Amino acid sequence: MDIGIQLYSVRDGMETDFEGTLKKISELGYTSVEFAGFYGKTADEVNRLLEQYNLKLSGTHSSFDDLLNNYEETVAYHKAIGNKNYIIPGYDLWSQGKLDRFVEQINPICERLAKDGITLGFHNHNKEFEVLENGEVVYEQLIYRTNLRLEIDTYWAFVGMKNPLGLLDRLADRVNFVHVKDGMADGSGKPLGMGEAPVAEIVKKAQAMGIPMVVESETCNPTGLAEAEICINYLKTL
Repeated sequence: MDIGIQLYSVRDGMETDFEGTLKKISELGYTSVEFAGFYGKTADEVNRLLEQYNLKLSGTHSSFDDLLNNYEETVAYHKAIGNKNYIIPGYDLWSQGKLDRFVEQINPICERLAKDGITLGFHNHNKEFEVLENGEVVYEQLIYRTNLRLEIDTYWAFVGMKNPLGLLDRLADRVNFVHVKDGMADGSGKPLGMGEAPVAEIVKKAQAMGIPMVVESETCNPTGLAEAEICINYLKTL
């Protein structure tokens, strides 16, 4: 099983020991990484370390505002590290006006990035499944009004709409990655196998659908690497 990890999971280690954390991630058995920031590292440094520790780059969680305000420099960096999947980790879409403005901006940037060989995606939390004051659901509008690819965070979909498996079935053609995450129904995160989300069923479905899986465990308790080890050891039991 090829298993990726969102490096926000080990942000405590990345901040203090960037190289050592990547080395440990590789030793644990993860085969790819999804960055959440580069901590001042140059593209050459990132490339060297990924090659040294035999890690593939699956994508990044990166700022939409960087694309709006500094497109050329931002894209040049992502091209230099070979990133093909630029994923917006979240955005303030909590009014119809804000959502309309986002839609107006996002589709032209999707097209521009595609010409640069990069796919633009969106990562959900639970709030996108809430109903706005006008009765609209943010996530539904992202589906129908944008050309974004979707990285479904199955835990936050579990918290927000209770049926992440059904969401995967419904959006199969739009999904480029699945975030495999666990936690309680009240939004309290846990390492894989220690919460209430249907992780085993999600893993089975993602494998059957051929969708790449990215582990995320957010609480760094006691450390991010400790949680990363629990997660991959759990996946190995499935």
